[in-house]
Formats: sequence, structure tokens, C-alpha cells
Amino acid sequence: MRVSILPKTALGKWSTGLIVAFIVFFVAFQLLVASGQRGGETFFSNLVLTIPILLAGTSGVFAFLTGFIGVIRNRERSILVFLAMLIGLFVLFFCLGEVIFPH
Repeated sequence: MRVSILPKTALGKWSTGLIVAFIVFFVAFQLLVASGQRGGETFFSNLVLTIPILLAGTSGVFAFLTGFIGVIRNRERSILVFLAMLIGLFVLFFCLGEVIFPH
């Protein structure tokens, strides 16, 4: 089993790209909050905040899914894909926790 840093398969590259997109959208969300944007009564009250965080969550979950499929089906063994899967799994657990146990 050869472990490399960069992904070799298309699914591995997608997984890495999606986790980069997650980071970009999450940083954009944090910058918007730091600039004074605030949420409202519901999740969709402020679309300026809703859109980046929805895109971040979606790209994080899909990074996990594409990485998992790449590891299982194509035997992808790169460190960046495993890191993307770990972050994506955390995002998936966080999203599921928010849906199952809302506050």
C-alpha cells in the first residue's frame, strides 16, 4: 500500500477540492459575521449569512462522501483525502446534530 500526499484519482481530487471550498466558504461566513452581519429569528432570515454556511456544509459533507467512495472503490490512499474525509465527517456529525437536536 503506497500512501502519497496528493490524490491520484478523480474522486480524490474532487474530495480535496470540496474541502478547500468548505474552508473558503466557512472563512467567508466568519468574515461576514466579524463585519457585523447578524442572524434573525430563523435560519433563512439573513441570506447573506445563510448562503455561505449552506455552501460550506454541503461541500464538507460531499467532500466526505466523495473521499469515502474514492477510498473504497478506487483504493485512493492519499493523506489529503483522508484529512478531507475527517473534516467532512466532523461537518456531517455537526449537521446531523443540528437537525436531530435543534436548539
